[in-house]
Amino acid sequence: MKKVFCRPKSMTDTVFHYCAGCGHSITHRLIAEVIDEMDIRGITIGVPPAGCAVLAYKYFNVDMIEAQHGRGPATATGIKRMLPDRVVFSYQGDGDLAAIGIAESFHAANRGENITVVFINNAVYGMTGGQMAPTSMLGQKTTTSPAGRASLLDGHPIQISEVFTLLPGTAYIERCTVNSPAAILKTKKAIRKAFEYQLDCRGFSLVEILSPCPTNWKMTPIESNRWIDEVMSKKFPLGVLKDLPAGEAKKGGKTP
Repeated sequence: MKKVFCRPKSMTDTVFHYCAGCGHSITHRLIAEVIDEMDIRGITIGVPPAGCAVLAYKYFNVDMIEAQHGRGPATATGIKRMLPDRVVFSYQGDGDLAAIGIAESFHAANRGENITVVFINNAVYGMTGGQMAPTSMLGQKTTTSPAGRASLLDGHPIQISEVFTLLPGTAYIERCTVNSPAAILKTKKAIRKAFEYQLDCRGFSLVEILSPCPTNWKMTPIESNRWIDEVMSKKFPLGVLKDLPAGEAKKGGKTP
């Protein structure tokens, strides 16, 4: 019998530690599938974050270098500048990228570093107990906003992708989700496109993924997937936000 579905070679035979219904495991597999299909496993280097995906180095069968909390883009920048022929991706959550690591992320994007960032946005601090994140929705109840996030007290959710589109160094930015089969296929295409842009030295690419977090949202996996469509994607619209033609994109890592 012909085998039509199996574990990607770029994934190890290790059981995920993620909660049931979490989007991290799906995203990990998509990245691994893209690496296999592009035949770049031998030149790929991943930078896992602090946060829920802190153990990502256990799951990917590629070189991985753990970064300090929020410093993924800085670590990825150093790797890419020293090894420009490698495909380097930083995998970050909303706290890692949009809070403690906002400076590193913002300036790497502004410089047009020729790296790819996979940004998991689940609107909450998943690993540390469900606290409010920079991307938590207005009215969203968390352990540190039990009455719901209020704009006058807590500010508004940060739309990272929209902010990064304004930076001249960014070449490709797309927001996706993994809450349905169709959405998963679109996300896989976005990840592949981001890697292709990096191989073409176009500059900074970011794929933001709206990811369900049933445990901290206090929902079932089905309710979580529905909440992304009905609530979260209204504040964080899905789709391509920036896609510069090759002639207009900054050639990352090269002097103009």
